Amino acid sequence: MQVNIAAVDLGASSGRVIWACYDQDSGKLTLEEMHRFANGMVRRNGHDCWDLDALYEHILTGLGQIDGRGIALDAIGIDGWGVDFVLLDAQGQRLGDTVAYRDARTEGMPERVFAKLSRQGIYQRTGIQFLQFNSLYQLQAILDEQPAWLDKVAHLLLVPDYLHYRLTGAMSCEFTNASTTQLINAHSRDWDPDLLALLGPAANWLLPLNEAGSRLGHWTSPSGRHVPVILPATHDTGSAVVATPLAGEGEAYISSGTWSLVGVEAMTPVTHGAALAANVTNEGGVAGRYRILKNVMGLWLVQGLQKAFPQYSFAELTWQAEAAPAFVSLIQPNAACFLNPTDMVTAIQEYCAASGQPVPRTPGALVRCVLDSLALCYDQTLGELEQITGRPIDVVHLVGGGSQNQLLNRLCADLCQRPVVTGPIEASALGNVTWQLFGLGLLPDLAAVRELVRRNTPSQTWYPQPVPTLDAQRQRFAQLCTQSQPETEDVV
Repeated sequence: MQVNIAAVDLGASSGRVIWACYDQDSGKLTLEEMHRFANGMVRRNGHDCWDLDALYEHILTGLGQIDGRGIALDAIGIDGWGVDFVLLDAQGQRLGDTVAYRDARTEGMPERVFAKLSRQGIYQRTGIQFLQFNSLYQLQAILDEQPAWLDKVAHLLLVPDYLHYRLTGAMSCEFTNASTTQLINAHSRDWDPDLLALLGPAANWLLPLNEAGSRLGHWTSPSGRHVPVILPATHDTGSAVVATPLAGEGEAYISSGTWSLVGVEAMTPVTHGAALAANVTNEGGVAGRYRILKNVMGLWLVQGLQKAFPQYSFAELTWQAEAAPAFVSLIQPNAACFLNPTDMVTAIQEYCAASGQPVPRTPGALVRCVLDSLALCYDQTLGELEQITGRPIDVVHLVGGGSQNQLLNRLCADLCQRPVVTGPIEASALGNVTWQLFGLGLLPDLAAVRELVRRNTPSQTWYPQPVPTLDAQRQRFAQLCTQSQPETEDVV
């Protein structure tokens, strides 16, 4: 029997609609990209925002192309980024703009919240790392701004939930993405009453939580077919981790894309003092699991450089980086100056000058600086995770689009001194698809999901090679992390 699934996978820079065909008899799973489209922030009313109407039209285009080929879909699901949300009135109409997490409106908002509940108190409840753009601080910014339409708000939907609502007319709040808001209690896996109390009337905008795998409603295709909509892990990292072929406690993952999410999977959260000091997050996963991880500013840095050098492709920039000398200059990828700079080249050059390092001038030198720094940041983060969880990490799975960057793969293995297994590339889409199969009752559990992924996707193992100056580079990077430039995770 053939099962057809549509997975909509949205990222901060692009999105795609993928058709997956699962043959139950052979166990073969194939993916075909039906529609790819650009995504990015637009400037509206003084803020950086998302154009959700354009995204929705692209989703309909992709689904329409599947339907137009006579493919009878059995389910649809959408995953995307976390923290950002849409506000609706009682009639379900959108209010205000969908402001993006990189917008400057949350500057100073964490301090406003800490005046009401301490940093330690928030972390003990949520286990979520402190990022100034978490939904909690975005809501504080809205409450402070007091827009004219504020008293009309009836519902808050995170971005994938809103797009599911547009498809089905049914509202939901899927758990894995809701956990990124910093409003979920990590231990109860439900909204935290003390944090909701900080929001006043805004607490009434939040919906009860839905588990990934739940059936939401249906979308009516152009041909008139009623297609069930099943909630995947709607947080794209949640879906990526679903499809990561983790085999034991000694394995970690890096979901590599615009962001790099470096973490391990666990059945219980860690919210003790050492976890707070390291600013580790405990995002909700499927099947009662937690994603214990840190956000690292990933290939957003290279994307910013590519904008400055449009004559070169992403691959050509990487080739130039491979030819450039290693470790000439390093940056702390999570420094606040890299969150949303006007010019990434200038941001990197000014950082290097301010920290007393040679200033990279060529495209290859700039990209090499970024990739060396990312790999050292991965290494540092893996060490922190080992200390916090008490579990040694022996193998790293590097998944997502960033796993196509072979220079970064090799640097990750060499600088982290651990085998790195790359693939699947389409981790978020695969996790989306396979958890829909779980929701349809066609796969019994997470282990079966990962075995299906393992059988149907290629992988490559990168074994670490000796790096004579590794200890010196680790020390140099650690010193950068203690210098005065604020980090995006510590600007609070």
